[in-house]
Amino acid sequence: MTNASHLIKQSGIAFGTSGARGLVEQFTPAACCAFTVAFIKALEADFSFGKVAIAIDNRPSSSAMARSISAMVQALGYDAEFFGVLPTPALALYSMQNRIPCIMVTGSHIPFDRNGLKFYRPDGEITKADELKIINSDAEVVTPENEPELETLSAAKELYIERYTQHFPNKPFSGKKLGVYEHSSAGRDIYKQIFESLGAQVISLGRSDQFVPIDTEAVSEEDKSKALNWSKELKLDAIFSTDGDGDRPLIADELGQWLRGDILGLVTAKYLGAKLLATPVSCNSAIESSGAFKQVVRTKIGSPYVIEAFSDQEESLKPYAGFEANGGFLLGSDCYYADGLYHALPTRDAVLPALVLFNEAWSKQKAISTIISDLPKRFTASDRIKDIPRESSLSLIDKLANSEDVRNELRQALVIEGVLELTNEIDGFRMFFTSGEIVHFRPSGNAPELRCYAEADTQSRAEELVELALAYINQISNI
Repeated sequence: MTNASHLIKQSGIAFGTSGARGLVEQFTPAACCAFTVAFIKALEADFSFGKVAIAIDNRPSSSAMARSISAMVQALGYDAEFFGVLPTPALALYSMQNRIPCIMVTGSHIPFDRNGLKFYRPDGEITKADELKIINSDAEVVTPENEPELETLSAAKELYIERYTQHFPNKPFSGKKLGVYEHSSAGRDIYKQIFESLGAQVISLGRSDQFVPIDTEAVSEEDKSKALNWSKELKLDAIFSTDGDGDRPLIADELGQWLRGDILGLVTAKYLGAKLLATPVSCNSAIESSGAFKQVVRTKIGSPYVIEAFSDQEESLKPYAGFEANGGFLLGSDCYYADGLYHALPTRDAVLPALVLFNEAWSKQKAISTIISDLPKRFTASDRIKDIPRESSLSLIDKLANSEDVRNELRQALVIEGVLELTNEIDGFRMFFTSGEIVHFRPSGNAPELRCYAEADTQSRAEELVELALAYINQISNI
C-alpha cells in the first residue's frame, strides 16, 4: 500500500493545458488507479455521488486504462458507468446533467504512443487548484487484483445527439452535401447521425483503423491537400472533422479551405449573441475589431483559464462564451439559438460551432466562405517544433524576454519593417510590432513542442512569419 501522490510522481505523468498526459508505458494500472483515487477523494468533501462515468478515445491503449480506472472506482464503492468510445464533450454533458464526476481516457491530438486523462467534477472541468489536490493527494491506493469486463452504455451518446438535433425538426441542412473526415475520431459515428438528422447528405471520408493524431492548430500539408481534392471531386458544401477526442473542430468551406479555429469561434460566438467572450491571448485580434462583444477577456492558453474567466461576471453580460485557437468552443451560460435552449457546456466542444456556422450559411443561402469574408481581415498561422523538451522551450523564451539583442535579431530574421511596440507574457512571449504584425512563442502544455503563432494582414505573410520565426529558433538553439 502507498499513497497516490507517490505513485503519480513516480509515474512521470504530468498535467498540461488539458488533462494529465504521458507516455503509454507510464499509464500502468497502478498509475491509473492512483489518479482515480486522488480524483475521487478530492471530490468527496464537496459533492455527493454514487456513480462515476468513464469513456475512451480510439487509441490502442485506452481500453486497458479504462479497465483499471473502472476497477478502482468499484473498489472505492462507486458504480462505474462505461460509455465506450465517445467524444469528450458528450461525456462531460452527461456528467454535468446527472451531477456525477467523470473520467475521459484520451490523449486528444498527441501521437498514439502517448495518452492522457481528463477529469470532470459534477459541475464541470476540474480547476488548476483541483489538479494540485490530485497530484498531492495522500490517499492510500490498493490496486485491485481483478479488472471487470466493460459493458458499454449508450445514454451519453443519445443525450449528445439529442442536444444538437431536437431544435431543428425542419431539417435545415437538406440539399447540402457534407463530408465528414472520420479518421480515428472518437465521435466519427455520432457526427454522421447528427448531420443526417439535420437533413444533410453525409459522405464518410478518410476512416482509419489506425490512430491518426489530428492537430486542429497545425493542419498537415497532407490534410490540406485531402480537403482541396475532396471538395473539388465530390462537390461538397463543407467538410467537418475533429481531433482525436472530438472536443476541437476542424471545418473546411466549400472550396476545401480549412478554417482557423479562432475565426470559427468568432463566428459562432457572434451568432449566438454572446456579450462576454473569453479567449486566450493567442487568438486573432479580429475578435476585438469585429465589435461584436461588450467585453473580451484575454486568458492564458487552456480551457481551465477560459472557464475561470466566466466566474463572477455580471448577469447583464450573459450569454458567456469562449473558445481557443484550436477551435474548441465553450458555452459558459445557457443560451437561446434558433428557437432552442442550449444549456451551458463549459468545456471544449466541436459540434456547436459546426451547427451554428452551417445553419447561418445554409439557411440564408450563403456559402461558408462568404460568411468568413464578412469578418475583419486579420490572418493567423501557427506551427511547431516537435520533440523539444519543455525546459529548452522555456530557455529560448527567456532569451527573447530578457535580451534586446536576441529580439532585434529575430525582428531582422522576420523582415519586419516596424519596431517592437509591445510585449505580453500572459502565456509564453507575444510580440506586437508597429507594422501590425504579431509573433508569439509558447511551449505546449501537452507535448514536447514549441508552438509559434503569427498574425498579419494577409494569410501568406502570417505563414511566412511562422516559417521564418521557427527557422530562427532552430538556428539559435541548434535543434
